[in-house]
Amino acid sequence: MLGILVITAALIALILLAYRGISLLLLAPAMAMLAVLFAEGGPLLASYTQIFMQATGGFIIQYFPLFLLGAVFGKLMEASGSARVLADGIIRGLGPQRAVLAVVLSCGLMTYGGVSLFVVAFAVWPIAAALFRKADLPKILIPASIALGAFTFTMTALPGTPAIQNAIPMPYFGTTPFAAPGLGVITAMIMLGLGWTWLEYRTRALGRGYGEDDAATSAPQDSGNAPGLIIAAMPLALVLILNIVFTFFVIPQLDTTYLADPVFGSTDVGALRGIWSIIAALTIACLALVALNWGRLSHRLGKVLDTGAQDSLQPIFNTASLVGFGAVIASLGAFGLIRDWVVTVGGDNPLISLAVGTSLLAGMTGSASGGMSIALATLGDTYLQLGNAAGISPALLHRVTAVATGGLDALPHNGAVITLLTICGLTHREAYKDIAIVAVVIPVFALVVLVVLGSLFGSF
Repeated sequence: MLGILVITAALIALILLAYRGISLLLLAPAMAMLAVLFAEGGPLLASYTQIFMQATGGFIIQYFPLFLLGAVFGKLMEASGSARVLADGIIRGLGPQRAVLAVVLSCGLMTYGGVSLFVVAFAVWPIAAALFRKADLPKILIPASIALGAFTFTMTALPGTPAIQNAIPMPYFGTTPFAAPGLGVITAMIMLGLGWTWLEYRTRALGRGYGEDDAATSAPQDSGNAPGLIIAAMPLALVLILNIVFTFFVIPQLDTTYLADPVFGSTDVGALRGIWSIIAALTIACLALVALNWGRLSHRLGKVLDTGAQDSLQPIFNTASLVGFGAVIASLGAFGLIRDWVVTVGGDNPLISLAVGTSLLAGMTGSASGGMSIALATLGDTYLQLGNAAGISPALLHRVTAVATGGLDALPHNGAVITLLTICGLTHREAYKDIAIVAVVIPVFALVVLVVLGSLFGSF
């Protein structure tokens, strides 16, 4: 019992202190070590170097190329004037009164096309900043608009989404990315509809005014030297198209048997295809962006690239520190008690147990994919057996698991939330309230609707 209280206290302290703006580079390891000390009196140095730093380093090793290329891509979009041109085009197409919807749909299109949500945040921020400033809407709503498009319905609910949260359940339940398509579409529409309604309400409540200016929108622009709309949109289209091409056509045709060699980690292409695809797509898109805008970028290309590279460092280290915190918490004996308890929630309905358990684990670790991985690695077979006994299809288990990761994972200590706020230059106090509504409250409500519909009508 003491261990559970300590884990809860460490999580609450992490959330509150992160909300107050304390650096996660200090906060995450400190809270993790305090949890180890007071929960089990375990070896602090070993927990720090062998668990926290191993998990932190592993995340950086795996995802640094995405953060680096995503930041560089976003900076090139901004410096070339492409972001401003796209913003103007979106305003003309949807009207300034639909600026929020334009940002949400742009993020949704990119994430559904397979672009990492971290990359989307880097790429869309300069576009969103220019768009909101042009429409004279509050800057503090940009993070929530991006979060709604990138962290919710396209990440967990829409059938066929290539997001990792939709891929992890497949080997456990023997399903496909299109599991329970009807329920997935209904759940996605709830998230999108209610989230957009909330953001539109907030724009009316806050009134006009962008707020404090920033570099992404205040730098002087030479409108006569701006690229055309097609040229400005082409790099974004390349990211989407090339990601699909590399994922489904190019990489599967390669001879990758050498990956089984220990020198390459004794792995297979299935574990690397997603990372390789987005690295290749972003690299080619960045090169194309430079080539298409050479006259606009050549005289300051070195500075732009350097700034983009520097911009990637703080977000990835913040996120990696949270991954380390989650790994330490998951290693504690008391965490196993919490994990075992969730199986009993919901009585005879395993959908309720699955939804509650996955949500809690995602919230405690601050990671949708991390919480899901822990839940399924330890309880996946159990839930499949319970589902079969109750006549619940594996497809429904898949969809509930995926959607359940996308609510409590977006608490203030979530790595994607921290990254998004860092990119936008805003604090939790300024912008997290609206993120919480669109990425926590509404997805949890959508999960409840999904479980109710699934219990009544089964998978469809």
